[in-house]
Amino acid sequence: MWLRSIGAVVVAGAMLAGCSSPHVVKAEAKKEKDRHRAPDFTVKDATGASFHLSDYKGKVVLLNFWATWCGPCQIEIPWFMAFENTYKDRNFAVLGVSFDDDGWTSVKPFIEKKKLNYRVAIGTEEISTLYGGLDSLPTTFILDREGRIAATHVGLVSKSDYENDILHLLDNKDGITVEKHAANLNPGAGLLRRPGAGAN
Repeated sequence: MWLRSIGAVVVAGAMLAGCSSPHVVKAEAKKEKDRHRAPDFTVKDATGASFHLSDYKGKVVLLNFWATWCGPCQIEIPWFMAFENTYKDRNFAVLGVSFDDDGWTSVKPFIEKKKLNYRVAIGTEEISTLYGGLDSLPTTFILDREGRIAATHVGLVSKSDYENDILHLLDNKDGITVEKHAANLNPGAGLLRRPGAGAN
């Protein structure tokens, strides 16, 4: 795993700054036929059970790449727990993939403390590469029932943005693919750079 090169003071400041209102830029919308299948991967969850992302074909999936030290990620987690509770009976699932350097050492206590109600796994460099490098956290993909990427969110965006994407897919109102990015100006825009990401 990657070593975190950010100092504790910088991380703490970024976590606080991430609580500010996100600035969202909406990119070009694409037709459903232009969606690309999400890269498959195999991981183990907190119980040690292995699973594939492709096991979730037939469900709408919120795939969240995050870390326990990421302030904006912590803001989103209660939303994701609410989505899991509200929509799980409609073939919807949240999957969280953590990129904490020390893996389960940090993540298992976090899961227990926050009482996460959705499946969590530990990410790898291979998964990061499959998804374009994941330079920033949080990064979240909304997958349609065919396992294709229907929406991409980089940084902290609003709860309503996520819920609108989910409902459009659950209600079969397919037809566009949307990419949304928090303004990449500073961590206060709702986005944290992964340690070491983007280094020259």
